Amino acid sequence: MTVEAKIQKLIEKFTHRMEKDEEARKEIEPLTKTINIDLDSEHYSMKLVHAQISDFKSVMIDNADITLTTTPENLTALIDGELRPMKAYITKKLTVKGKIQDMMFLKKFF
Repeated sequence: MTVEAKIQKLIEKFTHRMEKDEEARKEIEPLTKTINIDLDSEHYSMKLVHAQISDFKSVMIDNADITLTTTPENLTALIDGELRPMKAYITKKLTVKGKIQDMMFLKKFF
């Protein structure tokens, strides 16, 4: 499965959770964020508005609220649960540009 397909599957999982988990939806619903994923050879972006992810594209958004930078291999390991987000961050396999609150928000994806 390609990295793009894995991200799309993760978005579907997030969407399903928001549909089923009212408590999580209430927590995330006030957030409006733009997100970039920079994999060096691949770039993706998306928007989070009203607990829904939209505009998933293979381009970067200027001045995104959150920019996640890693490799395709590390992102795959994060998505598959083989690499923990905090361990990836501490070992610099993952960098996050944005507020610490945004970083904690990103954890909800993994």
